[in-house]
Amino acid sequence: MQVNSAATSQAAAQAQATAASDKAVVNSDYDTFLKMMTAQVRNQDPLDPMSSDDFAAQLATFSGVEQQVKTNELLAALGAQMGAMGMSQYASWIGLEARAAVPAHFDGSPISISPNPAAGSDRAVLVVLDQDGNEVQRQDFPPSTDDIEWAGVDDDSNPFETGFYTFEVESYSGGELMVVNYAEIYTEIVEAKSQNGATVLVLEGGSEINADNVSALRAGS
Repeated sequence: MQVNSAATSQAAAQAQATAASDKAVVNSDYDTFLKMMTAQVRNQDPLDPMSSDDFAAQLATFSGVEQQVKTNELLAALGAQMGAMGMSQYASWIGLEARAAVPAHFDGSPISISPNPAAGSDRAVLVVLDQDGNEVQRQDFPPSTDDIEWAGVDDDSNPFETGFYTFEVESYSGGELMVVNYAEIYTEIVEAKSQNGATVLVLEGGSEINADNVSALRAGS
């Protein structure tokens, strides 16, 4: 079982670096603030000194900024922690079969397809495309959402070449084409990783898909 935690570790490291940078900025600003206040007290007009209200207002403003920076540090740390928790959740998906509209990797074993013919259609056709987008096969099937096992052989029972194949479903009514949809397939999940703030699942054969695009899960065959 593989879980790519590099991105999560990077996010945590970035959060720590950001927190350290913010702390350094606060300390620097605080020192600058003290120097400016000292200079202001030293050079103020003895006949018109700074009022205690102005002094308190300046301290309150700086204190508010300091608290905001600390809040940002806490939020950054919490975000990194939540990312790690999310990866742990998706780790349990590894070894399961995900259903999604992605190209299927054919290596000689049948591919389980979940068709989605349009409601009201009286004829459905499964169209098989190779990785270059060329049509290699057409098969009629009853317009139903029942799974189809694609054996990966042509009309003469010769197996297709190993590679990626995409499946489309043409829905007809009264001989007229209604709509063409991509069919979903079941593929085993072999890895989960974080990428650009999203969880990406690596499927058997190397295909990748955003975890949000998975419509169903089932136990591996």
